[in-house]
Amino acid sequence: MNNRIRARVWLAVMTIVGAACSRPEATDSAAATQKNSAVAAPIPVAEKGTILLLGTSITAGYGLDPAQAWSSLVQLKIDSAGLPFRVVNAGVSGETSAGARRRTDWLFGQGPVAVLMVETGANDGLRGQSVDSLRANLDAILTQASALTPRPVLIVAGMEALPNLGRRYGDQFRAVFPEMAARHDAHFLPFLLDGVAGVESLNQADGIHPNAAGSRRVARNVWRALEPILRTLAGS
Repeated sequence: MNNRIRARVWLAVMTIVGAACSRPEATDSAAATQKNSAVAAPIPVAEKGTILLLGTSITAGYGLDPAQAWSSLVQLKIDSAGLPFRVVNAGVSGETSAGARRRTDWLFGQGPVAVLMVETGANDGLRGQSVDSLRANLDAILTQASALTPRPVLIVAGMEALPNLGRRYGDQFRAVFPEMAARHDAHFLPFLLDGVAGVESLNQADGIHPNAAGSRRVARNVWRALEPILRTLAGS
């Protein structure tokens, strides 16, 4: 992917995750989750292992019916494969990494987590916030998750800053995600919207949010990374 295409694709990504940033960031986790179409209820104690998705509007399924959100489609793939896992969507539109960090005590206190996927930081980049702050927040989230018993399998989704923030900021921002994934022995998913961002036919009328077809593509992207992890866990 050349630099021009890369910048255009990531600009689309940042627009998506920042679409709700005109309103203040939610501070109450229970109230905030009610504003997102695909956010699940508090995690119950159940026989199925929990896959917790901590993220922004990309994860929340902004603008979609809950059944069309990629998290719901991944659940269908899990069920079809006969794997004993339940997806819990904890995405909140417009949230920064600091907001995600504030929610972890509540989220992790709801029950055991088998897999934690962290998709955060895009709104930090949209606002030009400190890369050091992003690193500290992501490090704290993953450190707290690593201390859980049993320890969940961790997945980190990478993000990019807007090109107009400059190459130096963009390079530093980009490097945080694989750095944190490596530090915490987490799987790294570079681009959640691969093949979707910037494709008109895969986005809603506003041109920035994935439509039902785009959501199906995102679900396939996630499933490629998630399926081998779940099969390993189920086999053990």
